[in-house]
Amino acid sequence: DLATALNNRGQIKYFRVEFAAAMEDYTAAIECQPGFEVPYYNRGLVLYRLGTGCFDEAMKDFRKVLELNPQFEDAALSLKQAILDKEEKQKRGY
Repeated sequence: DLATALNNRGQIKYFRVEFAAAMEDYTAAIECQPGFEVPYYNRGLVLYRLGTGCFDEAMKDFRKVLELNPQFEDAALSLKQAILDKEEKQKRGY
C-alpha cells in the first residue's frame, strides 16, 4: 500500500543520510495512514539523530508509536534514551 511504500522510500533516504527527504516521506506515510506506527518511529529516529533541538519532537513521535502499539519495544527504548539524552544536555547547559 501507499503508506508502506512511502515509509520504505523514506528508509532508503535515511540510509543515504538524506534526513530531510526521509522525514518528508515518513510524514507523507503518516498522513496517508495515521494508524501505521512504523513511520512515526522512523521519523522519531531521524529527529533524535538531529539532536538537541528536536528531542521533544522525537519523543512525541515515540509516544505516538506506543499509543498505537504498546508492544513496540524499540520505540519504548528510544523514548527512554531521548529523555535521558535531553536531561543530560540540559544539565550541561546546551
